Amino acid sequence: MTSAPPNDPNLTSPDLSRRGVFRGVAVAGLAAPLLAACGADDEPADTAADPADKGSGGSAGGGELTTTADVPTGGGVVLAEQKVVVTQPTAGEFKAFTAVCTHQGCIVADVKDGAIVCNCHGSMFSIEDGSVENGPATQPLAPVPIDVQGNEISLA
Repeated sequence: MTSAPPNDPNLTSPDLSRRGVFRGVAVAGLAAPLLAACGADDEPADTAADPADKGSGGSAGGGELTTTADVPTGGGVVLAEQKVVVTQPTAGEFKAFTAVCTHQGCIVADVKDGAIVCNCHGSMFSIEDGSVENGPATQPLAPVPIDVQGNEISLA
C-alpha cells in the first residue's frame, strides 16, 4: 500500500477543514452586519415610518406629542424620542411627518428656514408635505396622522 507524502498540497487535513469552516463562519458573522449597514441610500436602517408602530414614545390613538405653542408658524419641532417632526406651515395648520430621514435612517435634526433638515448628509424636506427639497434623499418623509385638540397635538 502506498501513502502520499505528508507535504502533498492535494491533501487536506480534517482538522484544517474544520478550522477553515469555523474561520468562514466567523468571517461571515462579522461581515453580515457590516454589509447590512451599507444598504442602498434610500433604504433607511429604521424602516418603520409610523411612530404608532414604535414601542416607546408614540402609541396609536392619542399619544401626546407637543403643544401648538411649541410649534412656530413657518417652522416646526423635532420630537426625536417619538421619531416625529411636527410643523406649522401657516398659522393654525399643523402637519406631522416621520423624523426618520429616507436617505440613511438618521433622525432629522432641525426645522429652519421653512425646511426639515437632516444634518447627517444635508437632506432637506418641505414642512408642508414632507417632499424632498434637497438631496441626497430621493423619497419624501412619510406623513404621520395627528389630532389637534385645543392646544394639544397628539397622534391620531
